[in-house]
Amino acid sequence: MTVEVGQPAPDFELVDQARRPVRLSEYRGKKVVLVFYPFAFSSVCGGELCVIRDNVGELQNADVQVLTVSVDSVQVHRAWAQAQGFDYPLLADFWPHGAVAETYGVFSAEIGAALRGTFILDREGVVRWKVVNAVPNARDLETYRQVLADL
Repeated sequence: MTVEVGQPAPDFELVDQARRPVRLSEYRGKKVVLVFYPFAFSSVCGGELCVIRDNVGELQNADVQVLTVSVDSVQVHRAWAQAQGFDYPLLADFWPHGAVAETYGVFSAEIGAALRGTFILDREGVVRWKVVNAVPNARDLETYRQVLADL
């Protein structure tokens, strides 16, 4: 399955780095920046998530929520969040392995992890923009800003 622009985002529940359950549908009424990434502690993923951290005031506020998802475990996410100062949810799509990424059409069986997929949802939970990059290609924060401003 691949989630396309104009479709409702499939709901899911995963746990964050503090083992708190996070359900996508809890954020109805807010715009959501849903960021899939391959692996914690990798250079490109680290760069992307640090850019989000450094600009979180723009990307996570009363109107917008950032949610990041990888196949890493809760323990890995906790260690990475502490090491990098990430205070937005890092969600573990650990078991069943990559099930949420697969639902969104961004799971790569070849590498056993998510591709770099970003889905921006409107307040009703409908996908209004998406991009899927190959693993070595980082995404552009400026594009997120523009899409959110246009919603």
